[in-house]
Amino acid sequence: MLGGEPRRVDPNGDHVAGQMYVQAFRLALPRSPLPVLLWHGGGMTGSSWESTPDGRCGWLWRFLSAGYDVLVSDAVERGRSSWAMYPQIYAEPPMFRSKEEAWRMFRIGPPGGYVSDPAHRQVYPGQQFPTDFFDEFAKQWVPRWADHEDMTLSAYSALAERTGPCIVVAHSQGAGFAVAVAQRHPDIVRAVIAIEPGGMPETRGGSLPPHLIVWGDHFRQPDPVWQGYRALADNYAAHGNRLPSNCFETLILPLAGYRGNSHFPMLDRNSDAIADLLLEWLRKQSL
Repeated sequence: MLGGEPRRVDPNGDHVAGQMYVQAFRLALPRSPLPVLLWHGGGMTGSSWESTPDGRCGWLWRFLSAGYDVLVSDAVERGRSSWAMYPQIYAEPPMFRSKEEAWRMFRIGPPGGYVSDPAHRQVYPGQQFPTDFFDEFAKQWVPRWADHEDMTLSAYSALAERTGPCIVVAHSQGAGFAVAVAQRHPDIVRAVIAIEPGGMPETRGGSLPPHLIVWGDHFRQPDPVWQGYRALADNYAAHGNRLPSNCFETLILPLAGYRGNSHFPMLDRNSDAIADLLLEWLRKQSL
C-alpha cells in the first residue's frame, strides 16, 4: 500500500481459476428477444467491441442501437477475468504479442513492414485500419496462454447455458469457440457470426444454427497461417452446407465491394458499414 508498512504475503491457500467476466447491457425495450454475445480474439479483451482505436463507437453500441441486448465477455485469463499463478496453477507462462507480430498477423502491413518509427511503417494500400492509432491499440493487448482451450470453452459453454437462446458474434480465436459452443448447444445458439475465425473445431453431424463467416482483405501476401485458417473455415462451411439446413454463408468483404479491411473489421474505418451487413444478415434469418 502506498505509504504503508511492508507486510508478508502468503500465497498458499485456495485460489479461483477458469472464471470469465461478462458485462451485460440490457435495453428497457429490446426489439429482439435474443441477446447478442460478443466474444473477442486471442490476446484481446471485450474492449475490442466497445470503441475503435480512433475513438468511434464500437459494435457493442451498433447492436444495442439495433435493438439487441448485448453481453460482452473478457474470456478466461483475459482482462477483468484475471489469471492465476504459474507454474503453481497454470502450467506454463503466458505469451506476449509484439507489435511486429501484430502488424503482420493482423494484416496491417507486409511482413517486415513494422518499424518503431510510425512515419516509416509500410502499410497495405487502401488499409482500412486506422494505422495512426496502432500504438494506442497495442496498449489494450493482454497476455494469453496456448493450452487453455478446454477451460475457455467450458466457460463460454456455461455462459450460453446461463443466457439461454442467443446470437454469438465472435472474432478470431473467439469465433472458433463460438462454433464449438453452437455444436454443443444448437438449441441455445440461434446464429453465429464468425469474424475471421482463427481455427475451427472438428466437424460434426446433426443440426446447426445458421453461420455467417466474414473475411477481410489483404490476403495476397502468401501466409501459411492465414491460408490454414481460411482452409479450416472453408471446409467447415462445406460441411455445414451438406446438412439439411444448408446453414452456412461466407462473406468475403472485397468481393462484396468493401476493400482494405484488416483482421479487425469491427475496428476498421468502415466498421459501421460492415456492421450494417451483419445486421441485415440477421434480419434475413428472422433474428
